[in-house]
Amino acid sequence: MQSVTLNNGVQMPQVGLGTFRIIGYNTIYSTLDAALRCGYRSFDTAAVYGNEADIGQALKELLPRHGLTRQDIFLTSKLAPRDHGEDAERAALHSLHALDCDYLDLYLIHWPGKQGWKSDDPRNPECRRQSWVALEKLNKAGSLRTIGVSNYTEGHLKELLGNCQVRPAVLQVEYHPELAQRDLLRFCQMAGVQLQAYTSLGSGQLVDRKEVRAVAAKCGRQPSQVLLRWALQQGIGVIPKSTHPERIMENFCLFDFELSPQEIEELDTLNCDKRYCWDPSGVA
Repeated sequence: MQSVTLNNGVQMPQVGLGTFRIIGYNTIYSTLDAALRCGYRSFDTAAVYGNEADIGQALKELLPRHGLTRQDIFLTSKLAPRDHGEDAERAALHSLHALDCDYLDLYLIHWPGKQGWKSDDPRNPECRRQSWVALEKLNKAGSLRTIGVSNYTEGHLKELLGNCQVRPAVLQVEYHPELAQRDLLRFCQMAGVQLQAYTSLGSGQLVDRKEVRAVAAKCGRQPSQVLLRWALQQGIGVIPKSTHPERIMENFCLFDFELSPQEIEELDTLNCDKRYCWDPSGVA
């Protein structure tokens, strides 16, 4: 496993396991067991996923069985949009309790707007500010080793960078060949913010694109591996999700091959600003 050094000196694995829509203790246990066996050491969840408690319990059982301790893994969770603002500190502490941890390695603001408000609600910027102040407090107390944001646009990120005491270390966004947000990537690189991609496989649709399959055939790899490697070679972290042991392994075996410049260009031609998830650009 290769890692990146975040702007606070913390090491974050470049590949993590996403857990969106992985529900039920038995499923979570078997998924984490397979991932730990493959070598995964980073796990991404969120309050809105509804699986924090099951993940915490599964890790308590699995880590010693794999000869690991809490310090050997990198655990991420996120603030639910409903808890933006005054409830942010309470919500973060609830996630810590649910995951049965003394600290989280990374905690993100999941969305730039508050649930129940319109996207253009003028109260959103102040709500974001309150949430970040709460995260800064818990970061300084050691409960959150690293803090960052998810689904922020460049504008949201500039706003935060202009007013924070603790700089965000990570921005997690949708990023894949059909949504190559290069301007945002360049801004993050200049600002010292690590970009981490979700929906790298286009909700499973990109693996069937003929352009992706053609590159995969040249490399002798799976389409999913090609898509994930495309991001890694740009310095972007990835958190692919699967509950199938063979796919969990495939998604982890990304460091023993490289895409050629020509193959990267072939994938770049797919860029059409297509989103498979939500669009934060309209959030005030």
